[in-house]
Amino acid sequence: MHLHSDFVPLHLHTEYSLLDGAIRIKELVEQASAFRMPAVAITDHGNLFGAVEFYRLMTKAGIKPIIGCEVYVAPGSRLEKKQSPDGEGASFHLILLARDNNGYRNLITLVTKAYTEGFYYRPRIDMDLLEQYSGGLIALTSCLKGEIPHYLQRGMMERARDKALEYKHLLGPDNFYIELQENGLPEQVALNKQLVELARDLHIGIVATNDCHYMRREDAKAHDILVCIQTGKSVNDKNRLHFTSDGLYFKSPEEMKTAFRDLPEAILNTRAIAERCNVEFTLGVNLLPKYDLENGKTPDVMLGALAYEGLAKRLGAEAPGTYGERLKREIGIIKEMDYASYFLIVWDFISYAKSKGIPVGPGRGSAAGSLVSYCLGITDIDPVKYNLLFERFLNPERISMPDIDVDFCKDRRAEVIAYVAEKYGTDHVAQIIT
Repeated sequence: MHLHSDFVPLHLHTEYSLLDGAIRIKELVEQASAFRMPAVAITDHGNLFGAVEFYRLMTKAGIKPIIGCEVYVAPGSRLEKKQSPDGEGASFHLILLARDNNGYRNLITLVTKAYTEGFYYRPRIDMDLLEQYSGGLIALTSCLKGEIPHYLQRGMMERARDKALEYKHLLGPDNFYIELQENGLPEQVALNKQLVELARDLHIGIVATNDCHYMRREDAKAHDILVCIQTGKSVNDKNRLHFTSDGLYFKSPEEMKTAFRDLPEAILNTRAIAERCNVEFTLGVNLLPKYDLENGKTPDVMLGALAYEGLAKRLGAEAPGTYGERLKREIGIIKEMDYASYFLIVWDFISYAKSKGIPVGPGRGSAAGSLVSYCLGITDIDPVKYNLLFERFLNPERISMPDIDVDFCKDRRAEVIAYVAEKYGTDHVAQIIT
């Protein structure tokens, strides 16, 4: 890491901490570059929505991206959907940072299971789950809502000590840190002293953070309104959730070093942690499965044969010349962009659905402008007759991959998904929200 700032932000909420974080990633990258920071972490609340955008923009700027998450930890089992009887609420906060790609995979698993198994007000993990998927992760004790800070604030010293030792044992002594924050809150100042004493007593490292929620101090008012939207409260409501400090902004290394001038190791440990976090994404790779072919045929050859066969079925052997010319041009572009296999896969599962009597829609979206789609039976709309443009669907200058929207009967859609998963592998099938 060639930049010279000693401080690395390890607790930061972007706009992907929905209705809580107010930091736009592009602006964050610009400011981090101005501060000459060697690395920055993303730790959004309970999700990894911004990870790819964050990684791409930080890497492009020459700044190491650290992928993390502020997870919610159930006080007991994640499977118990109830408030703790001890007044601990439904969850505590914990920062998890991925050291390597194995850690990133474990972080993905934890976040996923938090939603699918532990959701109660928030997506929650528990200690059992963390124990299973702790490999490649570094943990920080988080903010005032962290479990150890919670116990210390209430005078429950032994419980705080036991929990710190549990985390230290579970993650390993080099992968667990006591987090000290600089956020302008009076209770945080008192808590930091207790946290340092605990860390010294148990030989646990300390690390400085500033729990960033917005870019500049003057953004605190806008952030306050954002929180009001989240909670459905008016700004004038005296009983609403209210951040009593305007110090949760993206501080400069100089500000952080001044704040922790009596604890320089807390600053240096941010850099040490950053140097150990080395997640690498492989972006821009085509992960589409290949359509299996027999007799040595190529996808291009098979697509062409099916398209011309389909044209004859649609219009007869004496189809007007404009159809043949357009079909030849479309096949050429599909071949040039290496999408023949994709068309064959879509043709395959639509053919399967029709063979099983599963109703299939006539086609919609830009794919209706493709004569190849019409000839393959993917759509039932003649693009030549209706003067629809193929280039709106696919052209050599298009950067993103096209998609073909297909509607299936909702009662039997699962059969088609099961067919695709079985034939092409579950690792090539996903359900997404559009």
